[in-house]
Amino acid sequence: MTRPRILLGDDHALLLDGYTRLLEDQFNVVGAARDGRQLLELAVALKPDLILLDISMPLLNGIDAARRLSGLIPRTRILMVSMHGDPDYVAESFRAGASGFVLKAGAADELRLAIRQVLAGHRYVTPLIPGQSLSGLLESEGRDPVAWQLTLRQREVLQLVAEGRTASEIAELLKISPKTVEFHKSRIMHQLGVRSVADLTRYAVRHGMLV
Repeated sequence: MTRPRILLGDDHALLLDGYTRLLEDQFNVVGAARDGRQLLELAVALKPDLILLDISMPLLNGIDAARRLSGLIPRTRILMVSMHGDPDYVAESFRAGASGFVLKAGAADELRLAIRQVLAGHRYVTPLIPGQSLSGLLESEGRDPVAWQLTLRQREVLQLVAEGRTASEIAELLKISPKTVEFHKSRIMHQLGVRSVADLTRYAVRHGMLV
């Protein structure tokens, strides 16, 4: 019997090694990525059955990576993992195309259960987030809807600016001009009502875009 193929996405090498050791007896771990852009490349090349994906990833956060992957490889299931059980993160993960959400504080057995549930076509939300139904999460507008009203390109620029990347570096990563980067940065600051890169960084941290 062919074992399900799983791709891992987390920026911590020790966690990637731990996930591999935990899952390799039941699943085929086909690869691991330590930033969101590497994850996109591996996912498109490998087309795994499931991606275990951390929300806080360098270069491209897990939620926006999931949003891209849902269009690129729609048959691949996505199970999000996070240190934080913020209901906004959970809701936005599902809106981005994820089928499950677990906490890193959860037990190993729960992770295996969540993977099996998601692979079977079901949705899974960890019971470690008490009093939160999936339908209730998806119907809620969240504390700050502006964060996710930015376009995907704007959120990419926002994260990279907050990570300290220069306009030239961002332009090279996104295959756009430095002038376009500055335009997006200006629009983002206007829409969010902030005046400095420090404010943008605080905003990105608050919304799980930074590791």
